[in-house]
Amino acid sequence: MIDHVTFYIKDMQTSLLFYDAALSPLGYTRKVEMIDDGYQVVGYGGTRPHFWIVEVEQGDEITHGLHIALSANSRRAVDAFYQDGLSHGGKDNGAPGLRTTYSDDYYAAFLHDPDGNNIEAVTFDV
Repeated sequence: MIDHVTFYIKDMQTSLLFYDAALSPLGYTRKVEMIDDGYQVVGYGGTRPHFWIVEVEQGDEITHGLHIALSANSRRAVDAFYQDGLSHGGKDNGAPGLRTTYSDDYYAAFLHDPDGNNIEAVTFDV
């Protein structure tokens, strides 16, 4: 079981606009904001942080090209994740819809975050 995931990003303000909007419909809010070893760190989650972003210095390695799928409570939440994320800097990587090649009830949407990571919201809600 995975406890948490961390993405290293290049622009905290740009990423906060995207993640605040995209994760809110999934029940994720900012739980922790801190400076750790000189790096700005923000943790998102429900009851506690499970998804972290860390701003790195110019020239340092960022996370890009990763895929993470976050659970949604409903199709409406998946749709809101997609629309809110697009409106706040995300790029389309798959509009909301059924993905029957995965499962008959697999409803998901995909966005690239500002650093190119593939963020998915998925529900099995019929």
